[in-house]
Amino acid sequence: MVYFLRKSGERRLLLAWFDRSKRDLPWRNTRDPYRIWVSEVMLQQTRVAAVIPYYQRFLERFPDVQALAEAPEAELLALWSGLGYYSRARNLRKAARAIAARGEFPSDYDAIRALPGVGDYTAAAVASIAFGLPHAVADGNVRRVLARLTRGEGDVRALAEELLDRRRPGDFNQALMELGATVCLPRGPKCGQCPLGDICRARAAGEAERYPRKARRAETVRVDQRLLLIRRGDRLLLRLRTEDSRQLAGFWELPEASDLPAASQNQQRGSFRHAIVHYDYRVTVWEAAMARKPKGFRWISPRELAGLPLTTATRKALLLAGFQL
Repeated sequence: MVYFLRKSGERRLLLAWFDRSKRDLPWRNTRDPYRIWVSEVMLQQTRVAAVIPYYQRFLERFPDVQALAEAPEAELLALWSGLGYYSRARNLRKAARAIAARGEFPSDYDAIRALPGVGDYTAAAVASIAFGLPHAVADGNVRRVLARLTRGEGDVRALAEELLDRRRPGDFNQALMELGATVCLPRGPKCGQCPLGDICRARAAGEAERYPRKARRAETVRVDQRLLLIRRGDRLLLRLRTEDSRQLAGFWELPEASDLPAASQNQQRGSFRHAIVHYDYRVTVWEAAMARKPKGFRWISPRELAGLPLTTATRKALLLAGFQL
């Protein structure tokens, strides 16, 4: 099926295109496996533009495995706040402790794959980019490129392994990912700029946007939520999510109106939309008052607020209300 790719110069064309067209991203200027690993974890389900400032701040505070292994959880989560999927941050610290205990970053695929929170993709990316090992990645961008090249025929992971350039595996993996991220886009692919355009079966059939075949998406669930700003002097009422919470344990949040039915709601400060997976929240923010502090809540000063990990909805609500975070 991909014989023409193995025997022709398409690998060289793709690598040449990558060498001259790749974006200048901070994690591409290092072979340090720690820094590459951090970038790959941050990039999961997250846009490159959003990751860059987080990546730079994270490495300023935790420049190596030992620093991350010793990180206080609250500080770790505060630095991660806004990136979402917070189990990634906790797993990074768990893995950093395992690496620190062994004395060095593992340099083979199986040992990298065994780290907490590391799956097939991350292990292949770190192994190939940091250590030059011949393991192919198959993220969403790569799957889209290969699905279009073959019009959906064959197993994507097997194709990725078959096509991998063994001499430059890290660059080849990044080239396929870069192609999917900048040229072979989900909508409006730039087929005229593609170094593999002449051998793309979907392009030849005029069907590039039909591939890969899309699974049926879950229906969007719309939720109305009301958050309360309750003050005492310059302090603000917040609570810490505990391990009993369904998610976001360790993060601080504003109370919801349903949590405090006795609160008097005085003035609406505004509203915003907030999406999590297939949930679409319409959040309104209200000034409110309480006669006494409810159990499980704390009065937080502005100085404390700046260093706390806040849920994204709480952060948006506070910015809407004029708080400086």
